[in-house]
Amino acid sequence: MIMACQPHVDGHYYYYYNNNVCLSNLGVGGGASRGSTVGASSYSKPLNKSSSPPLKLIRQSGGGGAVVMASSGCNNNNGNNSKKMKTESFLRHVESLASFPSGAGKISRLNAVILGEALSSEENDIVLPSDDFSRQALVPSPQKYLEMYKRSVEDPAGFWADIASEFYWKEKWGQRVCSENLDVRKGNVKIEWFKGGITNICYNCLDRNIEAGLGDKVAIYWEANDPGVDATLTYSQLLQQVCQLANYLKDIGVKKGDAVIIYLPMLMELPIAMLACARIGAVHSVVFAGFSSDSLAQRIMDCKPKVVITSNAVKRGPKAIHLKDIVDAALDECAKSGISVDVCLTYENQSAMTRENTKWQDGRDIWWQDVVPKYPTKCEVEWVDAEDPLFLLYTSGSTGKPKGVLHTTGGYMVHTATTFKYAFDYKPSDVYWCTADCGWITGHSYVTYGPMLNGASVVVFEGAPTYPDSGRSWDIVDKYKVTIFYTAPTLVRSLMRDGNEYVTRYSRKSLRVLGSVGEPINPSAWRWFFNVVGDSRCPISDTWWQTETGGFMITPLPGAWPQKPGSATFPFFGVQPVIVDEKGVEIEGECSGYLCIKSSWPGAFRTLYGDHERYETTYFKPFPGYYFTGDGCS
Repeated sequence: MIMACQPHVDGHYYYYYNNNVCLSNLGVGGGASRGSTVGASSYSKPLNKSSSPPLKLIRQSGGGGAVVMASSGCNNNNGNNSKKMKTESFLRHVESLASFPSGAGKISRLNAVILGEALSSEENDIVLPSDDFSRQALVPSPQKYLEMYKRSVEDPAGFWADIASEFYWKEKWGQRVCSENLDVRKGNVKIEWFKGGITNICYNCLDRNIEAGLGDKVAIYWEANDPGVDATLTYSQLLQQVCQLANYLKDIGVKKGDAVIIYLPMLMELPIAMLACARIGAVHSVVFAGFSSDSLAQRIMDCKPKVVITSNAVKRGPKAIHLKDIVDAALDECAKSGISVDVCLTYENQSAMTRENTKWQDGRDIWWQDVVPKYPTKCEVEWVDAEDPLFLLYTSGSTGKPKGVLHTTGGYMVHTATTFKYAFDYKPSDVYWCTADCGWITGHSYVTYGPMLNGASVVVFEGAPTYPDSGRSWDIVDKYKVTIFYTAPTLVRSLMRDGNEYVTRYSRKSLRVLGSVGEPINPSAWRWFFNVVGDSRCPISDTWWQTETGGFMITPLPGAWPQKPGSATFPFFGVQPVIVDEKGVEIEGECSGYLCIKSSWPGAFRTLYGDHERYETTYFKPFPGYYFTGDGCS
């Protein structure tokens, strides 16, 4: 009989019955991008019953038997919403975390530290949440997680409908919350959530929060590349500037469904432009401001935007990048293929380049500052269906042609808001900083939409985190009293190499949750992030997800269960990960295979722009009935 389990640094979970150990593996590397390898999920069989006395416990908050998943709650293409699912083995691991073994001394091969009480070392396999942190956490225990997770997969329609009801809908969705077909053998792949529901994500990010009394709360703290230059916008001020740009776009002929290319650096005008497009139902496509003119031209030719929004230049560290020159070259290339753009709206970023030094094409190029501030600060909302497109985000394709990942409005809104809230244990008093650029999915979901749907105060940083030195990030943390800091392992390792002194010269006392995104974080970098940056008192949300998923898929929930360096731990609500073999058969036990997701989730992308066949071939044909992540497990 299994009495308890603990995760181990080598990726395994150890089940303890007195002094007997049964080995099981449940390590999933966080932050992986498509095509990478994550840790395996494999499971052991329970130990045989024994008459030995049970273990003493250092903490107990409930328990229970094995969990059996039943109906998916979503309608497949045959209208059958009672598809049976196998017992989800990983839930047995979560459930056993309800109690932790203790007793006569140290348990073999397992060492743990408690959050805030000691540093994590190579000898420490896990970090247990402290009682104080768990007590105030949104998900304070494995039992609460299990309760919510079980409902999210047994009754996804009810689970997500309850959450969606917290947002504003002009009209509620129809009888079906979710309709899906992931099996190419049964027809075209289709995913729909909240179809028929009429809403607007900009309204929910701004107007709804202002109506709730947050109008004077800071929405954006903007930090320039050069120290000492900054600005703020409250939610009311942000809405006014969004409306001005939205009115301008409408005036030049941009309407619902039209594409708008945004090639801006991390100025406040970047989230303003995204929200303005969403307000009028236009489909924004943000391109990282630094991509080549060829890459930009490819994206312009694919989506044929009505307007390109850019800046004349940006400074990253001591270097100025002439963005307008890149846009000009891209538009020239597009013109050779018969694709023209009528308007290039250009923001004058005076710290990087004056307008006098900016190359200009009369009749096409317009200065933002000359036109946008003249427009009214109120703009009517374009109400859209939940399944109307919100944005395109291009990812590099294996054939050389970028893939236009298309996300729709309602499901994405609900999923990103919910993942942000729980994965970071968000509180209204938090100040949140994600170092990602809005040119990537992280900047869409966790700089703009997810935080603002929760009414958060967000730091937006224009510059480089090592300029003027490697202490810049912690200077910003102290300046704005940042409480949640979300960044990439690449930056963590870079700052780690530069030495602790750049970190320890700053207080960082405001920090309470750290996060990792973009790639797996190796255990040594995880420990440095935890020990040095977080002073061993901040849990790390090591998130695994993709551009295509829209939001987090596998992630720790701070305060809910122990953390293991380098592991993203367990699936988020509604996410059902499985390992399949080359024939698409689900496998358990210690194994190597392919990471897939069965059943849809609200934030899933709906197609590749203009190429649904490629969408099906890439993501659903390899293993019919599943979304194939492109990741392997070993």
